[in-house]
Amino acid sequence: MHTVVVGTAGTTAEDVIAVARGAARVVVSEEALAAVAESRRVIDDLAAKPDPVYGVSTGFGALAVRHISPELRAQLQRNIVRSHAAGMGPRVEREVVRALMFLRMKTLASGRTGVRPLVVETMAAILNAGITPVVHEYGSLGCSGDLAPLSHCALTLMGEGDAEGPDGTVKPAGQLLAEHGIEPVELREKEGLALLNGTDGMLGMLVMACADLGRLLTSADVTAALSLEALLGTEKVLAPELHAIRPHPGQGASAANMLSVLAGSGLTGHHQDDAPRVQDAYSIRCAPQVAGAGRDTLAHARLVADRELASAVDNPVVLPDGRVESNGNFHGAPVAYVLDFLAIAAADLASIAERRTDRLLDKNRSHGLPAFLAGDAGVDSGLMIAQYTQAALVSEMKRLAVPASVDSIPSSAMQEDHVSMGWSAARKLRTALDALARVIAVELVAATRAVELREGLTPSPATQAVLKAVRAAGVEGPGEDRFLAPDLARAEEFVRAGKLVEAVEPVTGPLA
Repeated sequence: MHTVVVGTAGTTAEDVIAVARGAARVVVSEEALAAVAESRRVIDDLAAKPDPVYGVSTGFGALAVRHISPELRAQLQRNIVRSHAAGMGPRVEREVVRALMFLRMKTLASGRTGVRPLVVETMAAILNAGITPVVHEYGSLGCSGDLAPLSHCALTLMGEGDAEGPDGTVKPAGQLLAEHGIEPVELREKEGLALLNGTDGMLGMLVMACADLGRLLTSADVTAALSLEALLGTEKVLAPELHAIRPHPGQGASAANMLSVLAGSGLTGHHQDDAPRVQDAYSIRCAPQVAGAGRDTLAHARLVADRELASAVDNPVVLPDGRVESNGNFHGAPVAYVLDFLAIAAADLASIAERRTDRLLDKNRSHGLPAFLAGDAGVDSGLMIAQYTQAALVSEMKRLAVPASVDSIPSSAMQEDHVSMGWSAARKLRTALDALARVIAVELVAATRAVELREGLTPSPATQAVLKAVRAAGVEGPGEDRFLAPDLARAEEFVRAGKLVEAVEPVTGPLA
């Protein structure tokens, strides 16, 4: 099993995905445990003094004005977890919860939060046991941390609430811990607060979204090339010298991908045949510009994610010189903005893909293809309603592209008077990327069917590889009408799993 070692200097996107999706084993380094112990000594020293310190000997949020006596501090830490575990709605996906826990553990291991080594080691043990706290959809405003989601995780650490075992069965968390020989943690000063005060949920979803969108952008380049080929378009617009004079890196990468897929095609360049076209439609000609803008947006999002992965987000924090200082680093704005930005890019990528699909189905614009790519148009409807489904998905994605991060609802008696809504931005982005995979899948079904209907013309070797792979995956080609939903589902899985890119790369070489 792959092992991820957590030190004091943050983590990587690859490690987050390995833990969240691949069930990688987590180990806390000796260096990190030593740093955690050192910062804990600072907290213990402060706890012994009469001076009030936020999170150590005071209440929280708007209640921070109250000094808490030593005999009530353990209860204070338990209470903040119990009261903040106030999420509602459907359960959040297992991979999101594992990313959330791992990233919180990463910050605790930095030595900047003041928890005991026991807390970090117990979190690692819970992850390694495959125990996943039950976390609910609603409860985070993306400021002061993803409070409710992290609280539900902290509740499991205490042996309270519900969690899912490695077999998928939900049980009381205390029972699951006992079954795996894990002792619940009795929280001490600062520890309850430290477990809740981070951007870990929205960051985990950002990291996974970046990986998913990267794969979908490459898949969209492939389907765009197939559509260009099926519409007898020209590949001349993909020439490197044209993209060099507008040097956006993403645009150049998408154009190069499409050109690689189209190499050796017998279908391209027929735009001057029976019905001459000076230029292809925007949805064909501008495909690299739109997908490329998405690529550059993704590059910015990855930069933000990498910075956040290197961060220690808590309030207050233990600084290297021993000072314990309050701060606002828990505010999710940097993460929320790029989550919203990616939803915009995904919606536009889906929109242009849908326009290409519609063009393939319209006999007045498809340059000789049968209406709706049907076997016997009129008797058969072909892919007419597949495009309806695609259009419905695109419409939904446009609504999901409305930014969450421009909203704010004050909370905690106006102490927390401006929040990021980053968790909400992350949740809607996950829905948008699910929809994008389906939109690309519909274009794949249409484009492969259209290419096969171009009898007498030979598609590129890369396209032939796609045709072979997609048909082997159970997505049927041209013919009379049949139950279409299973074909679309198989195409979706083909795209989502990265098999479309895997099909072409043996021919094209690695695509960007």
